Amino acid sequence: MINQNDILSTIRMIDQQHLDIRTITMGISLLDCCDSDPKRACEKIYDKITRSARDLVKTGEAIEAEFGIPIVNKRISVTPIALIAGASDTEDYVPFAAALDKARAETGVNFVGGFSALVQKGMTPADEKLIRAIPEALATTELVCASVNIGSTKAGINMDAVGKMGRVIKETAALTADRGGLGCAKLVVFCNAVEDNPFMAGAFHGVSEADRVINVGVSGPGVVYHALQSIKGQPFDVVAETIKKTAFHVTRMGQLVAREASRRLDTPFGIVDLSLAPTPAVGDSVARILEEMGLEVCGAHGTTAALALLNDAVKKGGVMASSSVGGLSGAFIPVSEDEGMIAAAQSGVLTLDKLEAMTCVCSVGLDMIAVPGDTPAETLAAIIADEAAIGMVNTKTTAVRLIPAPGMQVGDTVDFGGLLGSAPVMPVHTESAAAFIARGGRIPAPMHSLKN
Repeated sequence: MINQNDILSTIRMIDQQHLDIRTITMGISLLDCCDSDPKRACEKIYDKITRSARDLVKTGEAIEAEFGIPIVNKRISVTPIALIAGASDTEDYVPFAAALDKARAETGVNFVGGFSALVQKGMTPADEKLIRAIPEALATTELVCASVNIGSTKAGINMDAVGKMGRVIKETAALTADRGGLGCAKLVVFCNAVEDNPFMAGAFHGVSEADRVINVGVSGPGVVYHALQSIKGQPFDVVAETIKKTAFHVTRMGQLVAREASRRLDTPFGIVDLSLAPTPAVGDSVARILEEMGLEVCGAHGTTAALALLNDAVKKGGVMASSSVGGLSGAFIPVSEDEGMIAAAQSGVLTLDKLEAMTCVCSVGLDMIAVPGDTPAETLAAIIADEAAIGMVNTKTTAVRLIPAPGMQVGDTVDFGGLLGSAPVMPVHTESAAAFIARGGRIPAPMHSLKN
């Protein structure tokens, strides 16, 4: 039963602490859109998306107005396009991205994700065509997002795909150089990608999902930060309990919105993803939460331990509030989207190596990190391989979203605007990994993958 204190507390969280529903994402299966004629397949994709999501934005706005809960984004995720386009007799998959973008514009949603391929164990001709198409697709569409899953705990790491993605990131940056390499901000490379992630740029609609589904992503770094301010100097047991209770309240709000959106759209409810997804706004930072625990600057010794506590407590509190918590629930650490992370990186305390260590215990990986524009493709691929190894061995999702900012060097700042924020260009190791990446093949799955 929700009492008056709960209502007043939630109002305070929304008005003063940046609490919001970060996204309502409708997942749409496109498996019935396969066609040997690529033009006809694109028409089917456009028709199904516009038919399925025609009321998504209107419904989100109505819930926002009636409940007084900010809903920042309305998004669409679709079946990995490599699975759909593979049935078509064509070498060019860019028109499929154009169809997604056209449908996005018609429905009015903020992003559409799913220009994706799953190649953790090997690549089909369709997967290779899609990967080749990514740079042009992201350069010529406005709000289409792409992702490639190159590894998993069960399959190991596809190093041929890792090498390709290093080159794809470089080409994408070059084709969007006039926008600071913005195309790379719409491209994620995964290990252990999940099928019900509502967050961009990595969302896609898994083949095991229903024909349509509603997934909701909730965010509340500011709420957690304010809660910790009231327990200064208290032991970590108290810190963990405080975060759990806060996460519970936040998830309850997400559950309410998800159920209501599901009912109004006559679409099955999937999951609530309780991820502390920051924004560039002051007071909405994961880094500031870690500093509130006692660190002088995010990135100092102790940061990984603080993040581990935060991530675990968020999940424990969320699970108690909903039986359908999923996606990537935990804490995100996207550098460009977190004002505290930006400040720590600019000061030189938060380094790429420290961020890599932090990804062992957070909910995703190296996210929205700008590196010098002349960084070799092999170095980008090696960073992807390192992050995939963390995900593979630890049976967790890891991801890489790197932006080799064209023409920029360490100390420069690339500005994307909006939720994407601005990123200080961070240094990478200059020693070559070219011979390592050139080996190709597959890094075998770890022994603990044999669980059958």
